[in-house]
Amino acid sequence: MIIGVVREIMQGEKRVALTPEAVQVLTRKAYPVLVERHAGIGSGFTDDAYRMAGAKIVKDAKAVFQLAELVMKVKEPMPREYGLLREGQILFTFFHFAASRSLTEALLASGAIALAYETVEEKSGALPILAPMSDVAGRLAVQVSAHYLESAQGGKGILLSGVQGRDPAKVTVIGAGVVGRAAAQLATGMGAEVTILDINANRLRQLECTTQGNLKTKLSSPKSIEASVVKADVVISGVLIPGDKAPRLVTRDMVREMEPGSVVVDVAIDQGGSMESSRPTTHDAPCYLVDDVIHYCVRNMPALVPLSASRALSNVTLPYVLALAEHGVRKAQRILPPLQKGISIAFGQVVDARLADIFDLEYDALEAVLPRNGAVQEEGDLMSDDAPHVQSEPPLGLLHPHFAR
Repeated sequence: MIIGVVREIMQGEKRVALTPEAVQVLTRKAYPVLVERHAGIGSGFTDDAYRMAGAKIVKDAKAVFQLAELVMKVKEPMPREYGLLREGQILFTFFHFAASRSLTEALLASGAIALAYETVEEKSGALPILAPMSDVAGRLAVQVSAHYLESAQGGKGILLSGVQGRDPAKVTVIGAGVVGRAAAQLATGMGAEVTILDINANRLRQLECTTQGNLKTKLSSPKSIEASVVKADVVISGVLIPGDKAPRLVTRDMVREMEPGSVVVDVAIDQGGSMESSRPTTHDAPCYLVDDVIHYCVRNMPALVPLSASRALSNVTLPYVLALAEHGVRKAQRILPPLQKGISIAFGQVVDARLADIFDLEYDALEAVLPRNGAVQEEGDLMSDDAPHVQSEPPLGLLHPHFAR
């Protein structure tokens, strides 16, 4: 299976899907890897580093999409990439379909197999690929909050930690998942007074036992959220319903009652946002004001630290990439069951019931869609008379285990 890595084109996105170290693992196992020119530059990885790892550098994304059977990205395809997708091609990336009907319809029209990082889910409910990016986003949420509280940024002009004789900043964190835990632990470590809310009492108890500092926990309800938000200097929301839109938990009226110069960070913006006053922003223009409250709603926050984030993402995706390359989608999702929930769309069909419900689309069970498409047959099945034609020679001088240079 030919694996492709493209350069991200979302504004401010400097991460890359696979590091040279991960590429080397793949090429040593005789899987050819195409890397778009300068794909890793934003994360500090040169084209020469990828060449040394055994990859072939190609001039543009079009060349990668034309040749690769498995395309690796970090963020969802942008509109100008929609036309590059083809039927049966696997696209493995963050999609966040619930926030975009147009993206959903584009993937359906392409016939490609959309494998979403954020919905790859273990039996325990853990989200192994989303988790490291959520951890990064939770930490960054505290860092950017501290920055935008500065008066030069339009903030209240206070330190998270407070100063001698003055109380520390009040930070409200909504959701005690990976984002919330990371945010709460860093904020308390910096000396802030933190209140974290969640509907899961066990999560809150666990956090109380593992977090040092000034931490209060509350069961989440409309009343407790309002009481905590209106008194806060900083509100960080990291609520998540896997594969679904984020619930709107913070109303415009709550924001209106916050003091001018306060900061809200909606990490849930990828899934539509959990605050009524939220709208997506970019790294070029990350903030806007609503009722004199600073809103930070950047959809790809981990791009602020692309080297750290790319390494973390590449490490957790590599086992799945190896399974897909060796076995194809049909068998890989049996060997690694977490992949099953990650497959959202395949061959023009929605195979994730949650996504079908969100946009009122027809749903087909995954097992009913994959077996009837030869392009995802397992190794060995291709010998059958009705199997699709397999090109006998690699295109454009691609060789195994390494490319001609």
